[in-house]
Amino acid sequence: MLTVYIGHDRREPEATKVCRDSLLSNATVPLHIVELHEPELRQAGFYDRPFHLDGDQRIDDRDGTPFSTDFSFTRFLVPALNLYRGWALFVDSDFLFRADVKELFDLADPQYAAMCVHHDYRPPEPVKMDGMRQELYNRKNWSSLVLWNCEHPANRFLTSKAVNFMRGSFLHGFQWIKGSQLGSIPEYWNWLEGWSDERLEPRAVHFTRGIPTMAGYENVPHADEWRQYK
Repeated sequence: MLTVYIGHDRREPEATKVCRDSLLSNATVPLHIVELHEPELRQAGFYDRPFHLDGDQRIDDRDGTPFSTDFSFTRFLVPALNLYRGWALFVDSDFLFRADVKELFDLADPQYAAMCVHHDYRPPEPVKMDGMRQELYNRKNWSSLVLWNCEHPANRFLTSKAVNFMRGSFLHGFQWIKGSQLGSIPEYWNWLEGWSDERLEPRAVHFTRGIPTMAGYENVPHADEWRQYK
């Protein structure tokens, strides 16, 4: 059985459902799917980062920077939640899977602490989904889909305390992992709508700018497929 963690945001429950259903519909092996719900992680004592609102924009009180979703930081709890054992996939909720996720797990290489698409993503838009501020940072969108080698020694760094106190740029930049320990996977597993080459046939579409229920994104590539699952 393969374990997949989906980042859930309370404002977009339909995105989580589409992601989950598309994973299950294309899978040829059993999946154990865990939705990361921030309130439950807080209640269980795994997560306690404080934040405040600047209008609709959430600002993290620990490092003073904006963040967009309930799972902006909780994704880095996956190795701990998986008891530092085996492999697990984390994926943002705004994904549509079009292929068997087992093919992605088949790429797992034990020499790496984590594997992801090494995007060179520099979006021109000043805002993104739900009007949140578009922040540019090193290795942007690398952490939106991560194949975690949970038992790799490097990931022992990712305790609940580290995830709660380290800067967001440190975590999203995988700065606790040596460069040689961060593996690459093909871009078609994290195909960025509005950025990735449309000639590339995606196995997983990432609606990072906005899901098809949002104004302006109703007719983007693969929106009809997303709506079929919805």
